[in-house]
Amino acid sequence: MPSDKRRVLIIGGGFSGLLAARDLAWGFDVTVVDAKEFFEYTPGILRAYVKPAHFEALSFNLGAVLEKHVGVKFIWGEAKEVDVEKNTVSVKQMFSSAVEKIGYDYLICASGCNFNFLHKWGESLWFPTIYEEARPHSQWPHLDERFMEGRRRHIMEEYTKIKALNDKGASILVAGAGFIGVEWATELQHFFPKLDLTIIDFLPNCLGPLPKSAQTYCENYMSKVGIKMHWGVKYEPNNPEFWKKIGLPNGADETYVCMGVKASNYFMPKNVLSDKGPGGGGWIVINKKLQVVDKVSNEPVGAGNVFAIGDCNFGCVGTPDDWKAGRGMAPVPKISYPSEEQAVHAIYNIRIMDKTNFGPLGYLCDICLPETMMDTWWPWGAGMFATSLGPDDACFVLAANSTPGSGMLSLWGWCSAIQKEIIESSKVDECKHGIVGQCIWYFVHHTYVHFWGEGAFYK
Repeated sequence: MPSDKRRVLIIGGGFSGLLAARDLAWGFDVTVVDAKEFFEYTPGILRAYVKPAHFEALSFNLGAVLEKHVGVKFIWGEAKEVDVEKNTVSVKQMFSSAVEKIGYDYLICASGCNFNFLHKWGESLWFPTIYEEARPHSQWPHLDERFMEGRRRHIMEEYTKIKALNDKGASILVAGAGFIGVEWATELQHFFPKLDLTIIDFLPNCLGPLPKSAQTYCENYMSKVGIKMHWGVKYEPNNPEFWKKIGLPNGADETYVCMGVKASNYFMPKNVLSDKGPGGGGWIVINKKLQVVDKVSNEPVGAGNVFAIGDCNFGCVGTPDDWKAGRGMAPVPKISYPSEEQAVHAIYNIRIMDKTNFGPLGYLCDICLPETMMDTWWPWGAGMFATSLGPDDACFVLAANSTPGSGMLSLWGWCSAIQKEIIESSKVDECKHGIVGQCIWYFVHHTYVHFWGEGAFYK
């Protein structure tokens, strides 16, 4: 029998997609679509490449969790095209050559992003290559990372390669000293100490957005363990002078590019994708309700029932002049916390829209909903950054905002390393629908009072 519940379709089974599915499971007919069969805790994936057994602590099968525990549907397939006028998404399921159309009443795009703006499809080690058109351009086309086993094999192959490089004391260049670059360099140094490691960045220091105290702490750590650092250097691999400048006149035996992000929203209509932004644009344009809007008119597309949350969206609303005047929203970091915060905001607005169109669902919290949708904001948790320096050291920045250099170094050393381990294990447990993880993180993302950052004081 067909369900009389309104249909919510979620593209993406990452942090924000899983949170949205869990919160909307009661009251709506929810389906999650993802091109890979598994969830992967992206902030911890670097550790898996130097300690492959760690991957098992970061991943799980999406279908088993979503259908057996959360109580929603899961489609293992790739979203190919969204028709916002007809309320359909064309999906190519994993074991089918045909593309079928799936209808929705509300659509949430939570498809994330990729991490290498120099590659046509943003391919990197940090996110599996899963899209049909991207796989022929892959550096590892023999691996099918839509399967969990394919991801495991990739991790083992890279680990074996790094081990061989370590055995011969090879030179390694890490291009980019943001969060990924610093964490990758320090993970390599800890687990493979024979490597000759160099890290560079175009900026005058590592970890550009962080306060000076955190930058200095990380630089001191890398200096102590023998990682060579060169700041204010542009990555020019085809220029011999570049290699001389960083002390590698014969080049590096292996280079890891850890710079920037790239959009992967090819399934969305062109009129909702930005012409600019990191990696050349292609980000989903939103308003402060998190509705997807036309990039020219700024009007919500379809019936206003399409939302984009997390790393797939443009990350800001309005222009720099708007931000200075207190309008719009400054760029939000592409990290997991604000993605999940936006999921909570989008869920709230979907419930308000549904109540307006169809009446209350019958739950007390829905009866008490306001008549107008809420505005999102720059969430306070977007100003928290935990940076690993190998498994035994880390630093934690608190209370940052959209101004570079803001925030304060609040925890460091082994205490911060343990803190990050707790965050990782509890987040994975929450995403697996575990009771401990849910008890911890539900109250984090449903906090009603904010004390710092650029968020509203009250939700």
